[in-house]
Formats: sequence, C-alpha cells, structure tokens
Amino acid sequence: MKTRGLPLLAALAASGCISAPEIVMVDRATALEEQASGSYRDVEQRLARAAMNPTPVPLTPNQLEELGMQPPPLVENLGRTPADRIDELLRRHCVGEGKDGLLADTRRRCQTGRLMPDDVALVERVNRARLQLWKWMGTVRPGVPEETLRQDWQKVHAEGVVCGGWVEAADGTWGEKKC
Repeated sequence: MKTRGLPLLAALAASGCISAPEIVMVDRATALEEQASGSYRDVEQRLARAAMNPTPVPLTPNQLEELGMQPPPLVENLGRTPADRIDELLRRHCVGEGKDGLLADTRRRCQTGRLMPDDVALVERVNRARLQLWKWMGTVRPGVPEETLRQDWQKVHAEGVVCGGWVEAADGTWGEKKC
C-alpha cells in the first residue's frame, strides 16, 4: 500500500498540480519587528533635528580677542574724537608716528587688543588728510619744497604726540615718546 501512493504522488507532481513553494525575501523589517529589535526611527529623527539647532557657544574674553573682537569698554566712550582714538592706538603701539610724518601700521608691536578695521580706516583717513594738508601748505608757501614743509610740520607735530605714544626716531628705530 505504501508503494501505491508513491507513484500517484509522482504522477501528480509531473502533471503540475503540486508546485514548489515560493520563497519570498523581505529586505525591510516591519514596524513591529523594528521596534522589537530596538529601532526607534522617530526618536532618532527627533534627536537629529535637535542636534541641528544652533545654540550659543560660550567663549572666554581671550578667545574673543583671538577672533579679532575687542571687549566692550567699561565706560562708554561717547565723547571720543578720532584724535582720541589715534592717541589710544599710539599708546598701545598699534600705530606709530613715522619719521616721514605719516602714521605707520605697527600692529605687530600692539600691546593690548588688535587693530580693528575701523582703526585701519581711521589711520588711512588721517594719512590722507595729512597729505592734503602738505599739498595745501605748498600752495600757501610756493617755492618751498614739499619735503621741507613736511619736516617742518613733523617737528611741530612731534611735540603734541601723546606721552607714551609709539614714535619712529631719525635712525628708523621705534620707541615711546618720553614726557
């Protein structure tokens, strides 16, 4: 009896009634399987969004100075004139009175803080104003060479430079003005 069932089974298989089982591979887990295996996509997305929110970074005053930012003054400087700012730069040695009569950029010798873009613009304006002054002086005193006018102006101006200001000597060395 056992042998009779086997040929019948072989005949049915040959005729196509019994087909081989289909194997389906799933490359993604279902939501239940993801939760069971410890995958929490919505939580991960919330954490990723939270990490993208910009927040302030605490910096020390020294780090701010290295970035080129000067701390705000303790006392408001509302009444400061450009001349006061130049005097401060001369005292800090960020700018020097050159022997040619122009302000020189000496930021490598700067004692405190940095030379800010506003300061550089101020120094350029002062130098342009001095060049215009010497040109005007040449029209008032025709026949006098501009170099002589410059040297005469420099002698008088050097007396008014702030005490401790950075000044270039005749031999090209820099030093503080003694008062």
